[in-house]
Amino acid sequence: MPMDKEKVLNLAKLARIDIADSEADRLATEFDAILGYVGEVKEISKADSLQLTADSFVLKNVMREDGEPHEPGIYTEQILSQAPQREGDYLKVKKIL
Repeated sequence: MPMDKEKVLNLAKLARIDIADSEADRLATEFDAILGYVGEVKEISKADSLQLTADSFVLKNVMREDGEPHEPGIYTEQILSQAPQREGDYLKVKKIL
């Protein structure tokens, strides 16, 4: 069942998107192309698809080794000096709730 202008406008209404009539005409043809492509993808048989197993790839840890941490508070003053407002060793922000 091909997409027409009315179906596109209804879909836009359901998605709460405001589109013009000219856009709906253009999108109707684009939906047909997209849905046609999805239909082609669905037709691929399981025999033709790639079967991945645990042996298909090698897992490798990409995390770095833990090193010595820096001294606590070494950057506190540098960071707080750049803040618009501070209260002691804390950033002061507006209350939002």
